[in-house]
Amino acid sequence: MEKIDPRKYGKQAGFLVPVIIVFILVMFGSSFWVIVDAGETGVPSLFGKVKNDELSSGFHVKNPFVKVTKMNIRTQEYTMSVTQGEGKRVGNDTIAALTKEGLSVDLDVTVLYHLIEEKASDVYKNVNVDYEEVIIRPQIRTAIREVVAEYSAKDIYSQKRQEVSEKILQSLKDTVEVRGILVEEVLLRNVVLPANLANSIQEKLQAEQEAQRYDFLLEKEKKEAERKRLEAEGQRDAQQIINQSLTPRYLEYLYINSLKDREGTIYVPTSPNSGMPLFRGI
Repeated sequence: MEKIDPRKYGKQAGFLVPVIIVFILVMFGSSFWVIVDAGETGVPSLFGKVKNDELSSGFHVKNPFVKVTKMNIRTQEYTMSVTQGEGKRVGNDTIAALTKEGLSVDLDVTVLYHLIEEKASDVYKNVNVDYEEVIIRPQIRTAIREVVAEYSAKDIYSQKRQEVSEKILQSLKDTVEVRGILVEEVLLRNVVLPANLANSIQEKLQAEQEAQRYDFLLEKEKKEAERKRLEAEGQRDAQQIINQSLTPRYLEYLYINSLKDREGTIYVPTSPNSGMPLFRGI
């Protein structure tokens, strides 16, 4: 019968212990810490109960039983578009809304927003991570339909598009920010009208531009005519002043004064009574 050497098994056990410790650390060591990437926040929960102290980006030591859900706090965009591949959903995802006249228009829109880090735990607790479909999308559709109803199709299609975007933005801020999401900007990218309505609006806009151009030219001609009238009045007044000052004596003075620069001119004094030359000192 072979004798068992206890020293041999002692050496094997001494080798296995560190291996087992390393294995345990690899398998369960990550439960003691968590790394939150830049642009994210961590929402801790223990046995299903969500804690309100969010974990900012960086390395954190934690209870191994605490689950940390990472949520994006970067600026994100939600697009609803007719163009394939631009929006969040496949196919036509434009928003149909009724204008003040009761006309239906389709709108492409992009909303820029971000999750407020301090309220991430509330969002996770009340909505979970799918807040785009639960909060963002329905509120966009509601805000657009409420605001568009205040404007005519022509205004939305042309000069008041930016104003409409700003009103939609304010409406979303009022309804979404209290839910833990900050809306940064609303981009009303495209307004699609019925073909006949779009053509008539284009024609009307073109006619308005032509009328504005005509008014501009008319105003320009009026100003030019006024300038010429004032110029003529100025010349007339100047001539009247000159005519009143042109006495015979003044004309004689101007004539004599003009002779001083002519070569060969001889000055002969004359008698004021007879006009005859005066000979003095002869």
